[in-house]
Amino acid sequence: MNNDDTRELLVDAANRAANYLEGLRLRDVRPLRGSIERLMEVLNGPLPATPSRPTDVLALLDDYGSPATVASAGGRYFGFVTGGAMPVTVAAQYLAAAWDQNCFSFVSSPAVACIESTALRWVKAVLGLPATAEGALVTGATMANFTCLAAARNSTLREYGWDVDRHGLFGAPALTVVLGEEAHATIYKVLSMLGLGRDRILCVPSDGQGCIRPELLPSVAGPAIVCIQAGNVNSGAFDPASAVIEWARRCKAWVHVDGAFGLWALASPAHAARASAFVGADSWAMDAHKWLNVPYDSGIAIVRDAQALGRAMSISGAYLPVGGEHRDAMNLTPDSSRRARAVEVWSALKSLGRSGVAELVNRNCRQARRMADEMTRAGVEVLNEVVLNQVVVTFGDDERTQRVIASIQNSGRCWCGITTWKRRIAMRISVSSWATTEEDVDLSIRAILEANRFA
Repeated sequence: MNNDDTRELLVDAANRAANYLEGLRLRDVRPLRGSIERLMEVLNGPLPATPSRPTDVLALLDDYGSPATVASAGGRYFGFVTGGAMPVTVAAQYLAAAWDQNCFSFVSSPAVACIESTALRWVKAVLGLPATAEGALVTGATMANFTCLAAARNSTLREYGWDVDRHGLFGAPALTVVLGEEAHATIYKVLSMLGLGRDRILCVPSDGQGCIRPELLPSVAGPAIVCIQAGNVNSGAFDPASAVIEWARRCKAWVHVDGAFGLWALASPAHAARASAFVGADSWAMDAHKWLNVPYDSGIAIVRDAQALGRAMSISGAYLPVGGEHRDAMNLTPDSSRRARAVEVWSALKSLGRSGVAELVNRNCRQARRMADEMTRAGVEVLNEVVLNQVVVTFGDDERTQRVIASIQNSGRCWCGITTWKRRIAMRISVSSWATTEEDVDLSIRAILEANRFA
């Protein structure tokens, strides 16, 4: 391709992307009817024997792929705590893709290394986390939890004279992991990946909102890690961080926070009090593709002890730079080759500023509260105390609730997910998108109540 062809192709891509975003308000939230079948049919052919024109490739993706997407970038998608990517972050990703940087070190991409350092500094600033802590930009909260808990595992065992990096876990002192019974499923996956096991965990009962009951914390001796939640995945509730951290300090245990979306409450003066005690932890994991509303995939790991993170993640090789004055991300993350997530995180924070992040959190929380109030007013049972952006509702017995949820999803007017809460089938409404307007909330309330009325 010559320069003119490249420019034409990229302009075409930008126009198609803009048309897609502009059309979200007018289309169903679910994939358009018949679109999945049409996409599967066109994809079912063999690998082409000869090259295809790039413009044709792009047109096929748009013509067949776009209608088959879920409109999660729009304002009426309330599933899976998904934030719609803000336009500035989409544009930043578009530019960063053209840069095509491999962001494993300062030498491989000075621009992205500088942007990443600033993005992490700003994340710590907006959340009030320690400025001296070190961070890593990773794929999502699962890998952020992995990164933090790898540092926790190695550092905790190091305190008891064991070097995991050199000797592995064979013969290591037994490491106790304490979780609340409402811990997110990804924590169990991460503990398995780290060789700590899913079944060796001490599980603490939770209260009616899914929070750890601190009076039931066990007696622990030896190396230990406790994981607490900032934002229960269903109720949005916060574990009692102050009491758990006080217990952990007596036990000399590492405190890790799974704060995928809830930790962003720290950015809002109106909601920060619920999460302020979590700042006293040793590590924090969160998603940027949730409440910061950047494109997938984007997770953030922060560790108070910068050296602990470096010891757990450092790498060396014949062709790799060692030491030096600059920060090399490969020594702080599980990945070596990695994309420029920092560009999107920096763009979101630069665009919003401190007040904009706070207002985004505040607005979504107000919208969630309003949806809960309207559900209650209409006789729909709200199962949780709405303290943040999560609403959990039921429409009667499990069978009827499933029927109403299916009707809502099939209508295409909005999309809410199914969950299990306190042994009951329920619907979860997660409000976390910059794109959600009051009109979207109105339309979604009507759609939900209508589905309930005719179920």
